[in-house]
Amino acid sequence: GTVVSKGIDAKSYEIGEKVTALVAGGGYAQYCKVHESHALPIPEGMSMIEAAAVPETFFTVWSNVFDRVGLKAGERFLVHGGTSGIGTTAIQLAKAFGAEVFTTVGSEEKAEAVRALGADHVVNYNKVDFVSAFLEATGKEGIHVILDMVGGDYVEKNWKVAAVEGRICQIATLNGFAEDVNFSRLMMKRLTHTGSTLRPRDTAFKAAIAAALKEKVWPLLSSGQIRPVLDSTFPLEQAAEAHRRMEGSGHIGKIVLTVE
Repeated sequence: GTVVSKGIDAKSYEIGEKVTALVAGGGYAQYCKVHESHALPIPEGMSMIEAAAVPETFFTVWSNVFDRVGLKAGERFLVHGGTSGIGTTAIQLAKAFGAEVFTTVGSEEKAEAVRALGADHVVNYNKVDFVSAFLEATGKEGIHVILDMVGGDYVEKNWKVAAVEGRICQIATLNGFAEDVNFSRLMMKRLTHTGSTLRPRDTAFKAAIAAALKEKVWPLLSSGQIRPVLDSTFPLEQAAEAHRRMEGSGHIGKIVLTVE
């Protein structure tokens, strides 16, 4: 949005400047408050609607995949739910920084979409066991870094498909909690399974992510090398419909609410 007011100590942006920002809440509104260190300029050539689709997913993916579990160029990376907002972002960023990208999706239409974003290996989890498929694709070596939002029975599946000394980062548990997992697999492979949430973190933590994104990712957005993937837009008054679209799992990319 456009800056319309600022605190007396806020120096980063002037009234009238256009920014995109990570908010602590209250984003479903005509006006919302944000700390100046969590706001970033709109990347060149990007619309306001596209820019609105950037912060939540890019902050989340950068802090978890690159900071927390340290994905490096040349490593194999798996993100589940490749057509989600997180998935489409993770695929593009991992590919841009030199990883070999694996992902799971629920339909052939979605498989085509993620391949177009740069995914190297795609499995339709409704038809194929991703553990067997990805172990075969890697010559039984497995995946170095996994970003998971599923949880439940995927916890042990991730341990099975992970490489020795692989790193798994949990950011949601859409399938509920894991039960009866075999911890010996974690020990034998010397795996690291970590996790995080973003919203409760302090101002300085989020500001550091914003600074890293501005330095390392904003040039890629401005050049068009990577872009937020937009599924659809809904007027703010139809927020409930937007949620129904998301809960139906048919979307590819971000759903954005527009404000008159």
